[in-house]
Amino acid sequence: MISYNPKKWIIFIFRFHKADTFRKLVPLMIMIGLYSGGVAYLEIEYWHLPDDSHVKNISIMHGMLGFVISLLLVFRTNTAYDRWWEGRKLWGALVNNSRNLAIKLHAILKDEKDRNYFKKMIPSYAAILNKHLKDEETGKQLSEEITFTVDHHTHRPNQVAKMMFMRINDLYESKKITGDQLIIINSELQSFTDICGACERIKNTPIPYSYSVFLKKFIFFYVMTLPFGYVFNLGYYVIPVVVFIFYVLASLELIAEEIEEPFGYDDNDLPTRKIAENIKRHVEELI
Repeated sequence: MISYNPKKWIIFIFRFHKADTFRKLVPLMIMIGLYSGGVAYLEIEYWHLPDDSHVKNISIMHGMLGFVISLLLVFRTNTAYDRWWEGRKLWGALVNNSRNLAIKLHAILKDEKDRNYFKKMIPSYAAILNKHLKDEETGKQLSEEITFTVDHHTHRPNQVAKMMFMRINDLYESKKITGDQLIIINSELQSFTDICGACERIKNTPIPYSYSVFLKKFIFFYVMTLPFGYVFNLGYYVIPVVVFIFYVLASLELIAEEIEEPFGYDDNDLPTRKIAENIKRHVEELI
């Protein structure tokens, strides 16, 4: 995720970051400019359409559809941001629950070996979940002392959660923790799996295909018909105007596409790896 100072307006205006939509849209913007120039040339130089031509009235359609496309883009952007923000809240909950579990285990466990076990396992869950959501190969070794077998058909976060609960159950059966203490720490252990499931729901349930395709087609045909009506009023100035309108509309769609999947490698995706590293540091301080 990009860190920035929102008060530096001048930097934002004149700086083009690699995540900026302008760079991605440059080829299409050039094509749209050439297309608009071709339409302007045909209407002005070749067809010699009069000012009372019915083609001029196409701009009425754009005025009517402009409100519709704005509503669709607002809904699209809000939906994508809700997915991004929900992902951030889930990882924030993972941070808090990891801290709470570490605090409770520090007070409950007396054996240094048991403490060291959870000092490694709690941060390992966050690290494994980060790689699981990015579809990375985790590897077989969690730490120097804790290993488990991983294959392509194994749900890796579940394996880590299972190992922690099995160790807690062993501590209960060996009378190292009481039943009341088991109940106290059970909520944090259960929350790990709940958070994992919620993150998987975001990752595995994209925006409906039909909606996404319709919006792209709507933007395309809306922009393609713009030069026909506005050439009468703007002449060849219709070229930069249409290119700018396309840039604004397409940029909103690109931004929504990027943030609706918050667990990837894009510049605006959530810093899940950094959060997992923070969890590791905090847990090691607490236990």
